[in-house]
Amino acid sequence: LSIRTVVVTGCIAIAGLLTGCAKMESMTGGGGSTDLISQLTKQTGVSEPQAAGGVGAMLQLAKESLTSGQFDQVAKAIPGSQKYLDSAKKLLGGAKVGDKSGLQAAFGKLGMSPDMVAKFKPVVTDYAGKVGGEQVKSLLAGVL
Repeated sequence: LSIRTVVVTGCIAIAGLLTGCAKMESMTGGGGSTDLISQLTKQTGVSEPQAAGGVGAMLQLAKESLTSGQFDQVAKAIPGSQKYLDSAKKLLGGAKVGDKSGLQAAFGKLGMSPDMVAKFKPVVTDYAGKVGGEQVKSLLAGVL
């Protein structure tokens, strides 16, 4: 084995580990989720808990409305999605969001007016689109 072969193999292994870490971070809620929340707080003026609860309610509606494969694509595009879903579950007491009026009601429980849904939608769908691509953005936009 030459030194060159060992070095190249080592670099490939390290690159693979780093890719795996990045994927794990997005699945466990690290990294980009705070970017989405900070975008929402800056652009809409809501608090961090309101932003997180709103994202959770939107994800819950998407989960109820999309096939599991489609929802998995959306969930992967939003780091920390399970954390947001858990938050929405507590907020809603396990009840379903159901439809757009249910989403507005969930926002109301967070102390936000129903028109905040329309302000959140482009921020959340654009964010999902940047991470998951145009198809993911369309899937999410179609249910919100």
